[in-house]
Amino acid sequence: MDSVRIITPVRDGVLADALLEDGRLAELSLMPEKPSSILGNIYMGRVQNIVQNIQAAFVEIEGGLPCYLPLEDVKNPVYTKPKKRGRLAQGDELLVQVSREAVKTKAPSVTTNLNLAGKYLVLTTGNRVIGYSSKLRPEEKARLKGLLETWELPPAGLIVRTNAGQAGETELRKEYDRLCGQYRYLTEQAVHRTVCSCVMKNRPPYLNSILGSRSGCLKEILTDDPELYRQIQEFLAEEMPEDTGKLRLYEDRSLPLKALYRLEKGLSDALSEKVWLKSGAYLIIEPTEALTVIDVNTGKCTKGRAKQESIRRINLEAAEEIARQLRLRNLSGIILVDFVDMEQKETEEELLAVMREFLKRDPLKAAAVDITELGLMEITRKKQRKTLLEQAKECGI
Repeated sequence: MDSVRIITPVRDGVLADALLEDGRLAELSLMPEKPSSILGNIYMGRVQNIVQNIQAAFVEIEGGLPCYLPLEDVKNPVYTKPKKRGRLAQGDELLVQVSREAVKTKAPSVTTNLNLAGKYLVLTTGNRVIGYSSKLRPEEKARLKGLLETWELPPAGLIVRTNAGQAGETELRKEYDRLCGQYRYLTEQAVHRTVCSCVMKNRPPYLNSILGSRSGCLKEILTDDPELYRQIQEFLAEEMPEDTGKLRLYEDRSLPLKALYRLEKGLSDALSEKVWLKSGAYLIIEPTEALTVIDVNTGKCTKGRAKQESIRRINLEAAEEIARQLRLRNLSGIILVDFVDMEQKETEEELLAVMREFLKRDPLKAAAVDITELGLMEITRKKQRKTLLEQAKECGI
């Protein structure tokens, strides 16, 4: 599947980061030109208090912002000074990384498991094991295991990403050495920084998007902004030199990049409650405070004589579009889907299996759990960034 990543201004002060797969919009994010997100930043935090009944601590970071730290996430924390006792206590100073942005009334979440991400590898301080992407082929995984066994690893863990499957030893080693350098900085120097200060800023979101793109599928990176082009060029030269040839500055002023790829139309559709399917059926997508509800309707679709076969086809078409919409709108948490009623159990099982296959394309962890007795499909998707709707509101769109 060929993909193109586009980073361009869509309004004054607002950037769009879009991914097109085979010419169709698959991901879309909005952000201020001056990044305001703290997701991924690493801080020297201070424990304000421990709340045992919810098994969590609240940790203060820069600007006095309180963040939620689940106690189960406190694994191998990096403190400013050695502790005589192992348990987290009020007043402790330690490194934390923002793992989830503030969502509505909920505070940002932080973790002591610091993640330093590269294109091929992620170095982790909490889970000191080597993990491999489930999307690596068996022969790729075997090759990488044999290679990593010869390396001298620091007291940290590694996650081997899907992109590593196509990488040679030289590229992997260069990235690994860079991540180890960041690890040494955090554990040897950052621990002496002022309490509550930011000790390592995350990259701008659009650079993280490029870094997380599947290398074998990404054919081109486009921008029509010279300053963005310069930033991306510097980033690629430092962290993804093998991809520098994919970057192109689009210079046709008569037809802006956002118009060429109809990004504003794509944004309008992605913020709409109704999504039409090619068959004439449609989806209604309604996010609520607790979960997202998606209703599949037959709409203009003519059932014809074979009613159940028609319903089966509508539901299968809807499943593919729902998996796309979850990525496009960045919907997460619990999602309930009310498909058109099916009479046969075998058809329900087929639909569940098909949905699980579609969700495997999602870069975030997503799973179709089951179909309930009421015929609702339960889906979960990892919460990380704000939804596209929330991003649009923050950007004044």
